[in-house]
Amino acid sequence: MADQKIENSFFLSQILGKKVFWNGKAIGRLDDLAVNAAAMFPPVTHIVVEPSFGNKNLVIPIEYAAGFTGGHFHAAATDPGATLEQFARYGRGGLALLRGHILNTMIVDMRDHEIEVVYDIRLIQTPDGLVAGDADPRRASLLRRIGLAFLADWLNNLAFIANRRGGLISWKYVQPLSPDMGNFPGRLQLSVLKSNLAGIHPVDIADILEELNPDQRLNVFNQLDEQKASDTLEEVKPLVQRAIIGAVGDTKAAALIEDMTPAQAADVLSGLRETDAGDILALIEAKDRTDKIESLLRAREKNILDYAISNYVQFLPETTVAEVLARYRDVARDADAIWYVYVVSPDGKLAGVADYHAILRAAPPQRLDEIMTGRVKCLKPGATLAQAAEKFDKYLFRAMPVVDDSGLLLGVVLQKDALRLAHRCV
Repeated sequence: MADQKIENSFFLSQILGKKVFWNGKAIGRLDDLAVNAAAMFPPVTHIVVEPSFGNKNLVIPIEYAAGFTGGHFHAAATDPGATLEQFARYGRGGLALLRGHILNTMIVDMRDHEIEVVYDIRLIQTPDGLVAGDADPRRASLLRRIGLAFLADWLNNLAFIANRRGGLISWKYVQPLSPDMGNFPGRLQLSVLKSNLAGIHPVDIADILEELNPDQRLNVFNQLDEQKASDTLEEVKPLVQRAIIGAVGDTKAAALIEDMTPAQAADVLSGLRETDAGDILALIEAKDRTDKIESLLRAREKNILDYAISNYVQFLPETTVAEVLARYRDVARDADAIWYVYVVSPDGKLAGVADYHAILRAAPPQRLDEIMTGRVKCLKPGATLAQAAEKFDKYLFRAMPVVDDSGLLLGVVLQKDALRLAHRCV
C-alpha cells in the first residue's frame, strides 16, 4: 500500500465480536465497521456495536474511538454532551459496511468475470485514521474467522513463499463503491484491468491470467505494453504460455521474445513444439541472439546423466549413526554432494536418503535404514536438463539422485549445476 504510510495493520476478522468499552464500561461487541465507500482507500467512519441490552444498534463515529487495545475497542466521549443514546438507531440503512456488504462478496474483473471471494479485509492504521487497505481472497484466511489466526497466517506464508506473492488485492485496484449501498450489486469491481494494469507486477498479472478463460486472457494480455507483456509471458505457466503464443501469432510472439534475455527466451520456447519455436526464431533478425537461444535450447535437451556426478557420500543401510559420524570427514572430503547421505544396498540400489541434520539428531546406535527417508524424489536416466531444472524448482533439493527402473543409483545431479546450465546466457 504505497500510497499510505502504514503505522500498523490487522484484519477485520480479528476484531469482529470483540468487546467495546465506553468510558471504561463494556457496552457490547463490535459487529461491523462503516466506511466512506467512494474513497480510494475507504476510511472507517463509524463502528457498529451490537449492544449488550436493547434492540438498537450503536453507530458510533470513529472519532470517538480511542483505539484497539488489549484485544478490545475503547471509545470515549470527546464531546462533554455526548451520550450513547444519541448513537442508538434501528437498522443500518445508508451505511457502507465492511462485514455486511463486502465480506464474502465476489471480486470480478472489468468484464464481470468472477475471480475471487473476499474472505477477509486488511485494515491499516495511517496517520489520518483507520482505512480498508486490502481485500483478502486467500481461502486459508477463512481459518482466521473461526479463531485460528495462527494457522491462517502460517498457511498464507507458505503460499507466499511458493507463489512469490502476498495474495492480497490492494483497494486502489477496486473501483469506488456507490454511496448508495442500497443499490450495491453484491460484488467488488476491479478497475486494474482497465486503467491500472501497468502498475501491477508481472507475477500478479500472470496469476490473474491463469484464472481467466482463453478469450478473457487474450483480451487482458493485449492491453499490456510490449515490455510488460514480455515479462508477464515469462511468469505464466507453460500451458498458458503456449496458449497465449498460439493466440497472438508468430510475429507478436517474436517481438515479445526479443524483449527477453536469451535464457528467458529459451525457457519460454522450450515449452513449444520444435517447429513452432523455429518459426518464431526465424522472425528474429539478430542472428547472434537466435544462435544463443538455440544453443540454450539444445543444452536443455541434453540427457541429465551428462551432468551427474559419482563422488557423493554413500553408506550401507546397516551402518550406524556413530560409524557415519566417525567416517564422515574422510568420506566427504572429496565429495561434491555432502548435504545428503545416500543409503545404498550392496548391489548398488538406492534404499533411501538421510540428510546430515537427521544424522546429527539421531542416537549413535541407530542404523541409517532406521532414520532414512525411503520415498526419494529421483531423476530418471532419460530425463533432460530442462526436466531436471523443473524438478529442482519444485522441490528445492540441493541434489537429486538419478535412478533407473530397477532402483540402481547411477549418479547424483547438483541443483546448482542443473539450474545454472538450464538458465545461463551463453
